[in-house]
Amino acid sequence: MNAFFKSILDGLNTVFGNYGWSIMVFTLLIRLILFPFDYKSRVSMRKTTKLQPELARLQKKYANDKNKLNQKTSELYRKEHINPLSSCLPMLLSMPILFIMFAAMRSVAYEQLAGQTMEILSGAAPNLENWLWIKNLWMPDNPFSTCMPDLDNLRIIGADIWQTVVDKLSPEQLSAVNATLANAGSTLTISSANIAELFNGAAAQETLKQMMIGLNSVELYRNAVTAMPGLGNINLLFWNMSITNGWNGLLLLPVLSAVSQFVMTLLQPAQPATADGAQQQSTNNFMKWFFPLFSLFICLNYTAAFALYWVTSNLLMMVQTPLVNKLIDLREAKKEAAKVEGTVK
Repeated sequence: MNAFFKSILDGLNTVFGNYGWSIMVFTLLIRLILFPFDYKSRVSMRKTTKLQPELARLQKKYANDKNKLNQKTSELYRKEHINPLSSCLPMLLSMPILFIMFAAMRSVAYEQLAGQTMEILSGAAPNLENWLWIKNLWMPDNPFSTCMPDLDNLRIIGADIWQTVVDKLSPEQLSAVNATLANAGSTLTISSANIAELFNGAAAQETLKQMMIGLNSVELYRNAVTAMPGLGNINLLFWNMSITNGWNGLLLLPVLSAVSQFVMTLLQPAQPATADGAQQQSTNNFMKWFFPLFSLFICLNYTAAFALYWVTSNLLMMVQTPLVNKLIDLREAKKEAAKVEGTVK
C-alpha cells in the first residue's frame, strides 16, 4: 500500500510538476473518498445526541447495575437503528491512511534527499523541491533548519534507497562524486556494487561521516549550512539553535497545523454523555489542547511535505464539517415536512 500511494504521488507530480501541489490534490482526493463515511458518522452522532434524555434516564435508573444499563442501552440503540461504532468509522479509516501517507511521503523524501546529496557531491546544484516560501519540501518548514540534506536526515535513509539513487547515476556523475570525496580527504569510494556494504550495520555511520566530509568541502553546501552572522546561537527553552544562510522555512505550516487542529476540535460535535460526566469533560479538555500541541511538535520536526498534508487535511475538514451538518439539517427538515404532510408513516 505504501508503494501504491507513492506511485500516486509520483504520478501527480508528473502532472503538476511540484510535489507540494501534488500533495494538496492527493489530500483532496482522499477527503472526497472518505466523505460518505464521514457523512454516515455524523448522521449516527446526530441520532445519538437526540437520545441523550433517554440515555440519561437509563443511566440514572440503572446507576448501580452496569450490566442492566448496557443491556437497556443496546436495546435502545437497536430500536432507533443506531450503530454506536459507526461514529468511529471515519477515524478507523483516516488513521491508517494517515500512517500510509506518512510512510509514502517518507519514502519520497528519503529518495529525494539522497538524490540531492549525490548531486551536491557531483558538483551540481541540488534540485531542491521548493513550494511557495519553502526552499525544500523534504526538510522541515523551520527557519532553524537548513534547506540542504543534513546528517540527522541522511542517517535514517536505508541502504535500499541509496542503492536506487546510486543506480540512477551516470558513470560520469559517480566519478565526480568519488572525485569530490577524494579531494576532501575522504577515504570513501562509492559504487553500485558496494552500497549494501557501505550502508548496512555499523559501517553506515562511518560512510555518512565520510560523506559529510565531502559535502562540507563543497562551497555551495558549506555556505548554506553556515550560521548567519549574529544568529548563530539562539536559546529557545531547552534548545540551542541557529539560523543558517540556507534556512528552509518560516514556521508557517507547523503553526497552521496547530491552529487548524484546535479549530477542528471546536467544530467536532459533542460526544454523547456518559455516567461520569466530569471525567468526560476532563478528557475533552485534555484532547482539545493535546492534539494541537502534538500537531505542532510533529510538523515542526518532520518534513514540510508532511506538514502540508496535515494542514491541507485540516483545512478541508474545516470546510467539510459545516457542509455535512447543513446536509443533515436539510435531510431532517425534509423528513419533518414529509411527516407533517402524512407521506411518512
